[in-house]
Amino acid sequence: MKTLIASALVLLAPAWAWSQTAAPAKPAAAKPEAKKASAPKPAAAKPAAKPAAKPAAKSAAVAKAAPPSSRQQLHNGAKQVASGLAAAEAALTPEELAIAERVHTGRIPCELGAFVNIEADAQAPGHFNIEGKGFKYRMTPVATSTGAVRLEDVRAGAVWLQIANKSMLMNQKLGQRLADECMSPQQFDVAEGFKKNPPPSLIDTPAGSR
Repeated sequence: MKTLIASALVLLAPAWAWSQTAAPAKPAAAKPEAKKASAPKPAAAKPAAKPAAKPAAKSAAVAKAAPPSSRQQLHNGAKQVASGLAAAEAALTPEELAIAERVHTGRIPCELGAFVNIEADAQAPGHFNIEGKGFKYRMTPVATSTGAVRLEDVRAGAVWLQIANKSMLMNQKLGQRLADECMSPQQFDVAEGFKKNPPPSLIDTPAGSR
């Protein structure tokens, strides 16, 4: 019996082996598909542009102030000088104010049909505006050793001289006499009085000196 079974196994062995070789090999497991190409990442949105910096308000003022130009320095210097002159003009001595009280004002006729108009400045006691044909000055009193009334416009070089019977205006810078034989009503009266009673001449020889 055992011999029969063994013989049967011997006969069946080749058939089993053939069936193993003939059976189609199982297909190798497909490799996992390549990773799907990832969709290109959307380009990162550029950060919104920063708002433009506010313009510096008057950079010259916010930053360091620009140094003044030479022209500005000259202008500032001129203003300071003008302020100094104005301050000096406004400050008159008691003696100068006393002289100012003796100045004849108004429209004063002169020779050859000329005239000089003298007006006291109500806002600046002791100061006078003097004008006529072709000239205009601002004058202040100046003390003299003779007692004559003298007004000057230092910057223009103009001088107004007033004595008892007449006045005259001259420009010392130009070397010109602008008006002569000018007489206010008071001076006219004095001039008429001199005609009747001439004052003694300064060059007359005193009596008894001969």
